[in-house]
Amino acid sequence: MTHNTDIIILGAGASGLMCAMTAAARGQRVTLVDHGGKPGRKILVAGGGKCNFTNTEVGPDDYVGRNADFCRSALARFSPWEMVALLEEHGVPWEERDHGQLFCRRSAADVVEVLTSRCRDLGCRFEMGRMVTGARRDADGFIIDCEGTRLAASRLVVATGSPAWPQVGASDIGHRIARSFGHRIEPVRPVLVPLVMPEGWQLGGLQGISLEAGISTGGVSFVRDLLFTHRGVSGPAALLASCHWLPGMPLQFDFLPGVDIPALCESPDHRRQLVRTMLTRLLPERLATRLIPDDLGGRKAAELSRADRQRLADAVRSHTVVPTGTEGMRKAEAAAGGVDTGEVSSRTMESLKMPGLFFSGEVLDVAGHLGGYNLHWAWASGRAAGEAI
Repeated sequence: MTHNTDIIILGAGASGLMCAMTAAARGQRVTLVDHGGKPGRKILVAGGGKCNFTNTEVGPDDYVGRNADFCRSALARFSPWEMVALLEEHGVPWEERDHGQLFCRRSAADVVEVLTSRCRDLGCRFEMGRMVTGARRDADGFIIDCEGTRLAASRLVVATGSPAWPQVGASDIGHRIARSFGHRIEPVRPVLVPLVMPEGWQLGGLQGISLEAGISTGGVSFVRDLLFTHRGVSGPAALLASCHWLPGMPLQFDFLPGVDIPALCESPDHRRQLVRTMLTRLLPERLATRLIPDDLGGRKAAELSRADRQRLADAVRSHTVVPTGTEGMRKAEAAAGGVDTGEVSSRTMESLKMPGLFFSGEVLDVAGHLGGYNLHWAWASGRAAGEAI
């Protein structure tokens, strides 16, 4: 039996729900299809269960993708405060944390409840636990075959997300569907993911150490908290760097950002100290011991030549290594790559190759930095598609 509707949305996650409630508010009949048992599964685990739902400062520079300007139009038309207003309208308390990140005070489940209840109130139909087995276009529109049912609609939105976090049901189904409709897929890679370092790395075995550090790769730099792991590095600094790192690229670490080490060696407070003593008061002892060149640690700071002071500064503030890889999609919070945005309208999210076909959210080649940017893109692109469809 075929169920007819105006719009089929594949994916009942953040972007699909926003698109659905926007389109339904405009009088459209909307059916959401998802292979999961409940909507909003990734929302529920976002931000450690507190849902970092947006950021006070959102702009195109917070995203990576082949077309850096693609997200500009949608972001300009959906501000962070519109999402705040939606949650406040439903009595959801929120709070601002470091770096402009906005979180729910209670639980991510509050956000899911707001979106799903709004969709249901507007008459949206949910087909949960339905694996898509086929998608095609005929003379009347789109036909979606699912386990146990068939759906037909004049318009189709692919909002299935990326393959990141497969343990919560993520897959590449959206990319496969896009490809079947003739769309190009930019190579997909995990981002916001811990980085793995080579065997024998000078700083290997320091797992558990955390500190604020600078990290640079691919022409961009971040200063955030860094965590050493059994296999490499994690924490906000590493996750941000992973958005820009590609295989073969070096990473450069600055373990004392903003500190002029040659000047420190000459200062009255430190010039008589051993280099080892001076740095272990500024850095975790195990890390400082690994970083200090062997021939410098036992010397007084004032005894170092200009070249030695610079060598010490380079060791601490320009430590360079080439990672062997990342921890992969299972540890990634997002994925870069996806549907080529050169084939999609940046204003409406509609395919430029097939009228009536839309894409929104992380299925597109748009990935955000750490801090609520990926969820904000989900809201903004879902809203853009829902208004246009």
